[in-house]
Amino acid sequence: MSAVEAKLAELGLRLPEVVPPLAAYQPAVRSGVYVYTAGQLPMVDGKLPVTGKVGLEVTPEEAKDLARTCALNALAAVKSVAGDLDRVARVVKVVGFVASAADFTGQPGVVNGASELLAEVLGEKGVHARSAVGVAVLPLDAPVEVEIQVELEP
Repeated sequence: MSAVEAKLAELGLRLPEVVPPLAAYQPAVRSGVYVYTAGQLPMVDGKLPVTGKVGLEVTPEEAKDLARTCALNALAAVKSVAGDLDRVARVVKVVGFVASAADFTGQPGVVNGASELLAEVLGEKGVHARSAVGVAVLPLDAPVEVEIQVELEP
């Protein structure tokens, strides 16, 4: 077990299976020392645990927890092409999309779920640049979607 996966276990988490693509793309692609993930939905065992807009059907707290799930799914996608999460030198960038009610402005707080998980699991290597964007709708009516870019050790 890698040190990163041991840390996940210590936190009571496990790395899930890679979420199969919903369309014509790969869950993650490696280019040189970088891995870019596709947008990861908060799928758990092949299903979305909740759907809808944040600020209407989904609370910001629920959405923040869903963003954590997205980050776990993104780490699984990274591992699928890197082979070992201990090879992660750092998370470079996180982009979070939040399906938002028209008056909802708390996207940064929602995407903190992903950011905080990456920092918990990877320490300083998990600290990153980030964008948190409100959108009208996401695939499958998901409340949140997260993609990450990581640099690997050469």
